[in-house]
Amino acid sequence: MKVAEQTAAPGRVLIAGVSGVVGFAASHRFASQGWDVLGLSRRRPARLPDAVQHLAVDLAEPSSIAAVQEQLAGVTHLVYAALFEKPGLMPGWREQDQMERNITMLSNLYRSLAEDGGLKHISLLQGTKAYGAHIEPMTVPGRERNPRHQHENFYWLQEDFLRDRQSVADFALTILRPQVIYGEAQGGNMNALPALGVYAALLRAQGRDLEFPGGVAPVSEAVDADLLARMLEWAATSPAAANETFNVTNGDVYCLQNVWPVLAESFRMQVGDAVPMSLAAEMPGREPEWNKLVDRFDLQAPTSLNTFVGQSFIYADMLLGHGQTTARSPSLVSTIKARHAGFTDCVDTEDMFARLIANLQAARLLPPRSW
Repeated sequence: MKVAEQTAAPGRVLIAGVSGVVGFAASHRFASQGWDVLGLSRRRPARLPDAVQHLAVDLAEPSSIAAVQEQLAGVTHLVYAALFEKPGLMPGWREQDQMERNITMLSNLYRSLAEDGGLKHISLLQGTKAYGAHIEPMTVPGRERNPRHQHENFYWLQEDFLRDRQSVADFALTILRPQVIYGEAQGGNMNALPALGVYAALLRAQGRDLEFPGGVAPVSEAVDADLLARMLEWAATSPAAANETFNVTNGDVYCLQNVWPVLAESFRMQVGDAVPMSLAAEMPGREPEWNKLVDRFDLQAPTSLNTFVGQSFIYADMLLGHGQTTARSPSLVSTIKARHAGFTDCVDTEDMFARLIANLQAARLLPPRSW
């Protein structure tokens, strides 16, 4: 009887921040491609692939990392998707303690991994704040070759830390700058998909049309978390990605006002009128209504909206243009560099919304399409 040959794993990848929207999608991608996957976060996320070994770690505490030091042996690749956000989300983006916490988390983990000496590649996440989009209108499109925007940002602290370490360690670094990310992870601070799904489901339960709660929503670009996960694996293995920075988008542009019919169709609803409302202000008070839906459909979603949505109602308000009476300056980036380097994957953003919501419904995290 012939014994099947076992194929060696491409490497041992550690995904830091595996409970977040990026890390969750990356864990599924790397595991599906045969990698030996470790997932690191303070809490174990629901629906983590069985093949992923989870390590409960607080990156801000060196002793917490030290407690799992043996399990970190042999890590060849690091996807660093861990992120500390302060309460209130956006005000903290320019505060010093938020920056210091994020560089501390990365440096603590790197120093632990460096002891083993086997690290070959690190992927680091930034975003359009690298172009100063949160401070002033950015030059459109944002290009990776643009001079660094002069402002304090933990992006620069983390990037400079790793580039400095490259002078004494033999690992490649790839920096990815995704636009607005949508995915299936729960409890994230910057994943508007569960927030929009909860809002739609609550209106549907009242027999109402899907009213648009925002103001003038900006034209933007989206990133399917699954596409970003595919790019992270490409970056981990492609020589063309080594020591480079790439913008990441689905490849098209969108505006949530124009995507609204897709969200409505996902719940068999009609598109309603514009009824301005802050989701961050109104949704927490409607948690009892959400609990009734969880019970009615025997959902696997948390009854706590904070556990399910995190601070993403705040993030959704921003994306919906809450309080905006005129269009904000667009924050758009070029993805030509990634395409020239060989990553040509793309996703239709409206198709992304329909698929991701259907996936959350199939997982019984949102009520079904028809009820």
